[in-house]
Amino acid sequence: MLNRLSLLVLALAAAFGASAHAASTTQYLIVADSGKQIGQQVVRHEDDGLATVRFSYKNNGRGPELDEQFRLGADGTMTEYTVKGSSTFGNAVNEHYVRKGDQAEWKSTSEQGGKTVSGPAAYLPLNSSFEVVSANIAALAATADGKLPLLPSGTLSQRVLDTVTVTGDDPAHPQTQTVQLLAQTGIGLSPSFYWATTGAKPRLFGVVIPGFATMLEQGWQHNGEALAARQKAAESKMLTDAAAQLQHPLNGLTVVRNARVFDSEKATVGAPSDVYVLRGRITAVLPAGAPVRGAVNQIDAAGRVMLPGLFDMHGHVDRWSGALNLAAGVTSVRDMGNDNAQLQQMLDETNAGKLLAPQVVPAGFLEGESPYSANGGFVIKDLAQAKNAIDWYAEHGYPQLKIYNSFPKAILKETVAYAHSRGMRVSGHIPAGLRAQQALDAGYDEIQHINQVLLNFLVTPTTETRTLERFTLPAEKVAGLDFNSKPVRDYVAELAKKQISIDPTLSAFAFFKQRDGDMSEPFGPIADHMPPDVRRGFSVGTMKIADDATYQRYAKSYAKMVQFVGILYRAGVPIVAGTDDLAGFTLQSELQLLVKAGLTPAQALQVATRNGARYTRTSHERGSIAPGKLADLVLVDGDPTKDIADVRKVAAVITRGYLLYPREIDAALGIAPFVQDAPAVQALAPVSTNHASAGGNDGARARIEGLARQRD
Repeated sequence: MLNRLSLLVLALAAAFGASAHAASTTQYLIVADSGKQIGQQVVRHEDDGLATVRFSYKNNGRGPELDEQFRLGADGTMTEYTVKGSSTFGNAVNEHYVRKGDQAEWKSTSEQGGKTVSGPAAYLPLNSSFEVVSANIAALAATADGKLPLLPSGTLSQRVLDTVTVTGDDPAHPQTQTVQLLAQTGIGLSPSFYWATTGAKPRLFGVVIPGFATMLEQGWQHNGEALAARQKAAESKMLTDAAAQLQHPLNGLTVVRNARVFDSEKATVGAPSDVYVLRGRITAVLPAGAPVRGAVNQIDAAGRVMLPGLFDMHGHVDRWSGALNLAAGVTSVRDMGNDNAQLQQMLDETNAGKLLAPQVVPAGFLEGESPYSANGGFVIKDLAQAKNAIDWYAEHGYPQLKIYNSFPKAILKETVAYAHSRGMRVSGHIPAGLRAQQALDAGYDEIQHINQVLLNFLVTPTTETRTLERFTLPAEKVAGLDFNSKPVRDYVAELAKKQISIDPTLSAFAFFKQRDGDMSEPFGPIADHMPPDVRRGFSVGTMKIADDATYQRYAKSYAKMVQFVGILYRAGVPIVAGTDDLAGFTLQSELQLLVKAGLTPAQALQVATRNGARYTRTSHERGSIAPGKLADLVLVDGDPTKDIADVRKVAAVITRGYLLYPREIDAALGIAPFVQDAPAVQALAPVSTNHASAGGNDGARARIEGLARQRD
């Protein structure tokens, strides 16, 4: 769940901007929805205006540790800022910013720059505690238009969505205050929601991530659930408006003409065809130019390649990532772990057309209790609880179970067998203390992540794979692993014999070789299209890479991980295309890495279409373009079966009865479009089977015809 943590570090924030004239200390707690504390922030405001912050967060065995200090100028923006510590995956954090007059300068482990500015401007640290958000809230409130220039670039905007009165935790000492829900845009690819105090100088009151965690000042934490409900309602209104704007309904029979259809079974592109779509399903696929009978709309594909909707087989969906997926041609996502109630709500919203989202195939998340537990799905401690969780998932239509790091190894085999008895596939990480071979012996159908696959040869019974060791050990050791050795060959042969599917998420593990200042390999091809702050983040290192020798070793390990996926594929081991990272764009990078592993571009597309359907058990309606199947269709410029990079040139997407244009979605998110020209919908002239209007007046007609119609 690499992306859940990165999303938290971008979205969580909490602090109170105390007076510069009175020293004070405030503690804030980050509490998971399970009630488990997973972090804290301690803020000290000195009487000379200096703010010092200690921030720590740990979930799923990882998280940042930061110490920072800063000062604010008269306009409420930072004039000095320093942060030191470690990032989520252990990389060193050391960043400094200073503004003197109109000259601003900054330096971190990945960049150095300066700029001449006039007027208020907020510096955006690459890694920070979240007291910075509180300062920005107050600075934005002081502006006339709710906008604030960002450094190094960009603009931060803020607007009020809701207000509510909250009460303190201690009924013996009643306290109340009015807080407001703010939406900030301009950082990242989705809004950030913060609860703030009201008045002339508002400050941050807290942050709520529904279904995951809250961060509130001690003394007010019981308000989290109520604030989450109001925030979700306000957020729903924004999402519904976006869906209405960007989803174009295809009413009536529509023919997509002159499309070169990708055959996902043969991995070939056929002759130009006309594809008919009605109420979200394909009704016919005919040779291009065949007579049109009764279609009311046409879309001229103009010879573009038409792909079946792509699958991302390793997502953790949220309410804002759907736009990125659809713009990339991803129409189905297998969710590999989420808050159960939150996911059910998203499924309902998507089904009702109120959420811009792909269709989701959910995998039930099952974790065991430990100090390292991830906090999603069900966290259990014995077989009875595991069976109860599986029953819940089965009754809610989950076709698959995902087992996680802290799951009790003593009950693994019985749990897998019970899930199989309920008709569910079983996959996951390898529980701590086991090798992958033992998970296969227990009945696993699939393994998530290439590091989990290769840890089979690296772990001992005492290796703690619930910590960063599950990353550092492969980074250190895979470089020296002999893929031609008998144990490795036997392992590959067993994976192939048992048809154990592998979800390698190669793109997500490119951080193994990324140093501060280097552009991320998966995101290099899209960097120039991204908003400035997003592009900037692509050059931030994640792993602690101490020297050139370490870098060379880690880079070789990663290259061999990519190579091993090719070995698996050629041996007949089923591969699926998953991401566990930035929605949409990472799937495109994953396909490029599959080609780097030795697959042809057409085979990589087959993995993302046919295999996606096979291993979500949706082949009856997805994965190929044929009459009766869902009309999940992607029109692409160029030919991605020859150059896989062309998969980024998505011109139009059809799914769930809607037509979507990626260029419109990109523009709404501040992304420079990858395709400028898109095929338009054209109304066709009525033919004899078309009715000029729909409706009727059966009551009046019955007075004329009596019962005659019933005797026809």
